[in-house]
Amino acid sequence: MDLFERTYLPAAVAEEVLRLNDRPVEQQLASLRFTSADAPETPTVVGLLGIGKSPADFIPGAYVQFLRIEGRGFADPIADQKEWHGPLPDLLRRLDELLEANIHIATDIVSGPVEKRYPDYPLAALQQYVRNAVMHRNYETSNAPVQIHWFADRVEIQNPGGPFGRVTRQNFGQPGLTDYRNPNVAEVMKNLGFVQRFGAGLAIAAKALAENDNPEPRFTVEDTNVLVVVTARDRK
Repeated sequence: MDLFERTYLPAAVAEEVLRLNDRPVEQQLASLRFTSADAPETPTVVGLLGIGKSPADFIPGAYVQFLRIEGRGFADPIADQKEWHGPLPDLLRRLDELLEANIHIATDIVSGPVEKRYPDYPLAALQQYVRNAVMHRNYETSNAPVQIHWFADRVEIQNPGGPFGRVTRQNFGQPGLTDYRNPNVAEVMKNLGFVQRFGAGLAIAAKALAENDNPEPRFTVEDTNVLVVVTARDRK
């Protein structure tokens, strides 16, 4: 309830509206679809994901698995491994910290009079791909987590949710074309500020990669899974 009242509610509803309505918290939860509208009030899936203490206890796979590998294949030594659990506000914030901590930044003091810093991956691109995976994954029938595999030369992000609705394997990635398997999850992420404009994530990521001189991302789109491979920027 503290997370709901202090973090989510002020982000989702204007202060003036909250003051004028002065509704009890039970009605606030139901109006934001975090609990059922009818008695007895029970948490909804988006309620568990948004403010639940441990969503994965009730929704298997509702977490993110991270693996950092010192090499280019799964047979190479593991440098770090983590599993991130928790409600969306905490989960997404910790994922941002994880991505930022693993990005290597090279410094160029030779090619010009001003020092230049080049990350091997632009943070904005990785954020978009990870957030898209959390938003669009299949919470209904898949128990697999979102997976981030960080190799020496690339980052692979696995989303256990294939194309949905009007998005197909053939038109995946087409600018402006989107659909939502989890519209309420998307709304929560937008209210929290982790999504700026619906349908713009892939374009934002591609722009960030191009501006950082990373190769174009590679997508493998299957009926039940989407894999994006982001190749590291050449450090030379």
